[in-house]
Amino acid sequence: MTNISRLLSALLCAFALGGAGANSALSTVDDPVALARELRLAAQLRCLVCQNQSIADSNAELARDLRQKLREQIAAGKSDEEIIAFMTARYGDFVLYRPPFKATTALLWLGPALLLAGGMLLVVRLVKARRHIATELSPEERARAQRLLAGAESEQP
Repeated sequence: MTNISRLLSALLCAFALGGAGANSALSTVDDPVALARELRLAAQLRCLVCQNQSIADSNAELARDLRQKLREQIAAGKSDEEIIAFMTARYGDFVLYRPPFKATTALLWLGPALLLAGGMLLVVRLVKARRHIATELSPEERARAQRLLAGAESEQP
């Protein structure tokens, strides 16, 4: 999904949800700067229910609650870093689409490269093994192959 379509989806969600929780939610719809900030932050946070959508794109109840919490944090004057720190303290690094590189997330960051390197190593070993098998014939096998080739050549018109 492109950034523009995510932004439009988030705007639609924000407008649709603005009236639903108006009694308890602080609306960022009236402030375009706060709305843009909310959408930018919501696009960085993963829905913990859907897991393949950001909270800006998800309609899950937890995503709605997280968007509400974002609005409250923005209205309270918290910085983006403070809001992200609050969310990660509460839900862990999994809530971030781009978790930081540290010991607990090293496999997440290095896993694809390790799998690729392992696959390449396996392919190289298999190719070498096949080449070794194809070129190494015992004297008996070599003599049999020559007899077969000689017989095949004499049968041709």
